[in-house]
Amino acid sequence: MRHLFLFFIACGLMIGASAQRPFQFAHVSDTHIGSAPTAVDDLRNTVRDINADPDLKFVIITGDITEFGADTELREAKAILDSLNKPWYIIPGNHDANWSESGANTFRTVFGSETTTFQYGGFLFAGTACGPNMRMGPGQVPHENIVWLDSLLRHLPRPDMPVIYLNHYPQDSSQNNWYEAIDLLKQHNVQLILCGHGHSNHLLNFEGIPGIMGRSNLRAKDSIGGYNIVTITGDSVFYRLKHPGLPIGSVWASARLFDHHFSSDTTHYYRPSFAVNGLYPQVSRRWEYQAKSDIGTGNVVWKKWVIGTDTDGWIFALDRKTGKKVWGYRTGGKVYSTPAVADGFIVAASTDKYIYCLKDGKLVWKFETSKPDVAAPVIDGGKVYIGGSDGHFRALELATGKLLWDFDQVRGFVVDKPLIYGGNIYFGCWGYDLYALDKTTGRLVWKWNNGATSRMHSPAACWPVATGGRLFIVAPDQVMTAFDAATGQVIWRSRAPKLKVRESMGLSADSALVYVKTMDGVVIGVSTTAPALQIDWRSPVDLGYELAPTALLEKDGVVLVPTHSGTVWALARKEGQLLWRYKASNCMVNGILPIGDKEYVISTMDGKLTCIYVK
Repeated sequence: MRHLFLFFIACGLMIGASAQRPFQFAHVSDTHIGSAPTAVDDLRNTVRDINADPDLKFVIITGDITEFGADTELREAKAILDSLNKPWYIIPGNHDANWSESGANTFRTVFGSETTTFQYGGFLFAGTACGPNMRMGPGQVPHENIVWLDSLLRHLPRPDMPVIYLNHYPQDSSQNNWYEAIDLLKQHNVQLILCGHGHSNHLLNFEGIPGIMGRSNLRAKDSIGGYNIVTITGDSVFYRLKHPGLPIGSVWASARLFDHHFSSDTTHYYRPSFAVNGLYPQVSRRWEYQAKSDIGTGNVVWKKWVIGTDTDGWIFALDRKTGKKVWGYRTGGKVYSTPAVADGFIVAASTDKYIYCLKDGKLVWKFETSKPDVAAPVIDGGKVYIGGSDGHFRALELATGKLLWDFDQVRGFVVDKPLIYGGNIYFGCWGYDLYALDKTTGRLVWKWNNGATSRMHSPAACWPVATGGRLFIVAPDQVMTAFDAATGQVIWRSRAPKLKVRESMGLSADSALVYVKTMDGVVIGVSTTAPALQIDWRSPVDLGYELAPTALLEKDGVVLVPTHSGTVWALARKEGQLLWRYKASNCMVNGILPIGDKEYVISTMDGKLTCIYVK
């Protein structure tokens, strides 16, 4: 401990008898196992370096453990971290959740939880997940984690216990619900926030709370990776960079730790406004349902019920008139599968490796797969069609769950809702490819690869549309493609001029246009018959920067546009002008479901279902 004592003297610290004993720990972040070829070596080097330092009491790892959230990547990271000779605490990042083949379920299985909490040196450390989970958008602390954090802080060993909060994201508007976590923390003695995500070291400030971003463990353009050694005294925190095998660096960041008494702070900080809802009196809220967890799917309606799912594993029915829960059936894992319904049979998949079929809230059958399932089913002609995370796409008998055929050559996992058109079934996957199968036999009709070098550019999340013998997709490579639906031949493939398409699209009611929402916040209508990408319709409305992959839809001459900030925009089909807006949440819209003549149910990622009525 001699060098630690000299460090305090060099910093001019006077530690009184009543102060907490100083301690050190390692802050590791953004290891991205599965990305760069050197990522594994970088983490192993860091683990060896930490093990060689007896002054380090524990290790925190603040997210982006893997590149793609793949099961193999998570298990490899766990195997390396298990060789640490001191306690370690971990939370997921956006890369562990957004492209997860298991719906972020494997992170919980491998590491035990997606939240973490422990006490050391008189401090409570508390960490939550950051999202976005399974749908591209800004980050979002899952609603169940907000509930967990609230409960944790309400039951502190003592009311004034100092709190250090951990999250992968900086606690600002890069997370849709940053304010929910901040507002909870400020009701208590929060003194510091630690994060990753930016891959570089930064001293930050989050609404008066000191914040420190730790660098990525990756070496990037350097010859060796790195992490940070953190020293906490009774009233200060100091950060020093450490490269494995090299001497520790000098202090690059420090902050005072004290009770800010935020309860008496009168400073005004930005919070999302819902005032827009008062500008359109023709739109009113009928009811709102709040789940205890996130809702990561759209919904379906069956007679008097709205059918939904959530990430606490529930498939449930609400009374469409009141929003009251009628029944629920709990699966064994998170559900990111938008349900399908036909003849009263309700089908959805769960990350517990089962596809479920219910009727009146009771189990009819369940079909076991070899990996967690996150794709949406489609029902047609008494058959269920659904992709998996195990390389399979299956057809099951709706009434019994009997396997009718199994296509076992999918490279990557499926998350989208397949499209049935012209005797074929079409779907993409997070393995670069788009597939067309014969829906009767499961035979491969054609397969197309977009040539991307990154799996994150795969044509996986958009729901394809088809008309006039053509199939249309958009993808994160910002290119839109039109195919001959029967042969897979590319008719045209193009970027929209000066616009960035991504994953959100839908077919117009007359099939003349494919609506596309761009990342630039522009909504366009692309001709379904032209020999090249031709924009025949363009709304003058500016949505702002947009990422939500949710499908657009048209009903009764109104184009309904979902956004990643919880607002639904209604545009006139004829001229594209704004008719109304409704903000249901500040979190991403998963789906917009018409349930009556002028009623819609809006699903948002923070676990809300909101029914609105439009006069």
